[in-house]
Amino acid sequence: MFEAPPLSSHEWPGERARTPTADQKDTQFDMANIKSQIKRNKQNEKAHERNKAVKTALKSAVRKFREAAETGDKETALEAGRLAAKKLDKAVSKGVIHKNQAANRKSAIAKKAASL
Repeated sequence: MFEAPPLSSHEWPGERARTPTADQKDTQFDMANIKSQIKRNKQNEKAHERNKAVKTALKSAVRKFREAAETGDKETALEAGRLAAKKLDKAVSKGVIHKNQAANRKSAIAKKAASL
């Protein structure tokens, strides 16, 4: 007599296909059929790359300030703080981060710089 192999928890008969996880969503791209949506997808991809570059530069500037402040080098820390504040303002003007987030970060940088 034929005996079927046991089913694992995700292979029940009649079970609907599961939606992909966040990791899988990044690798799967469905091509849109509508011309305006194809254009929108291209625009979103370009904006994503631009925003990523701005955020990376911003994080680097803030990290350099933090490292200079930890070493106790006041001159370098103040210069790095000015550069970080400039990058924060630039990110706000490009719409990458919210103005209040930039204000909070600049305030924290100024507070740390004043304590040196």
